[in-house]
Amino acid sequence: MTESLHTTTTDSAAGNGRPELRKALQDIVDSGVMGVQLRVHDERGRWVGSAGVSELGGTAEPPTDGHFRIGSNTKTFTATLVLQLVAEGRIGLDTPVADCLPEFALDRRITVRMLLQHTSGVFNHTGEYEADGTIVPGIPSTIAGKEWVDKRFHTYRDEELVRLSLSRPARFEPGSGWSYSNTNYVLARLLVEKVTGRSCAEETRRRILEPLGLSGTVVPGTSPEVPAPHARAYYRYEDAGREETVDVTCHNPSWISAGGDMISTTEDLHTFISALASGRLLPAPLLAEMRTPHAASGFGLGLRVQEVGDGGETVLFHNGGHSGHAALMYSTPDGRRTLTAALNYVDDAALSLAEAFQKTQERLVEAVFGGR
Repeated sequence: MTESLHTTTTDSAAGNGRPELRKALQDIVDSGVMGVQLRVHDERGRWVGSAGVSELGGTAEPPTDGHFRIGSNTKTFTATLVLQLVAEGRIGLDTPVADCLPEFALDRRITVRMLLQHTSGVFNHTGEYEADGTIVPGIPSTIAGKEWVDKRFHTYRDEELVRLSLSRPARFEPGSGWSYSNTNYVLARLLVEKVTGRSCAEETRRRILEPLGLSGTVVPGTSPEVPAPHARAYYRYEDAGREETVDVTCHNPSWISAGGDMISTTEDLHTFISALASGRLLPAPLLAEMRTPHAASGFGLGLRVQEVGDGGETVLFHNGGHSGHAALMYSTPDGRRTLTAALNYVDDAALSLAEAFQKTQERLVEAVFGGR
């Protein structure tokens, strides 16, 4: 696959030109994010750049071709696999998941669609936030502080994560509400494996990575490594009254599984979201299903839909982040204009950079897709 799915007319590969993008990157760093790398493809060409630092105490900027954990962007890859199986007639979008995964004794009202749209009501195995801000814990995740740090190399099996979730009360009756649950996508991964008889990692490579030439994208399984080059990721926590900060670039991502375990680059995410949006991975009717937002949440099936400001554009996107790495992935519906970005930062149980992350999204999206 070539650098871009569409011909470009200019190439600011070193991050020169486009002063509005360079300023946006600096504003992000000034907000408290350690480092950021950005890639934009549009009618003006390709622009890549970075700002901030690659590691604490260092001076080098993050590599513009660096690898990073893409967090919940993993869900878009998984949803695409599931919908490809729907297109092949191997499963139905409104089929009870229990028909394919009888070993979990799931509520038969939970359908494949509900997993992809987070309307199943299944408890989130990484923990749930109540309306009053209290946390109902699941496994030790990045909202657990020192407990996650101590267990960050532990291996969890997907079946273990699902059974933990199902041991907790459902959030609501299937289909009657909306609640973001990483466990929905663990179930979706198991569904892919049951239907195909192959691992989800193998199916991802066979159906998406190899056809699109995504050589920088990895489904890591239990491997703790991030391929070089990469910026470092950190986590801050309390230990016996002392504040500690530890490098968590390497950890076993089986705790998050298909909720967010994949690794990629801004170039690969550009290629993927552009191919998906432009119809290269799914037939039109299923792509339309993917793009149809739930009324209460704006989530479609592994994608979200957003209108950008006054006079701006409709964009398809998914974002994600955990343990000091985060990723942004946006495209116009025709796949011709994309924004992909990666952040490296100091994470913590309190999600202290959540506001900065939100402003990062808004700043970059407005710069690329806002009214012209």
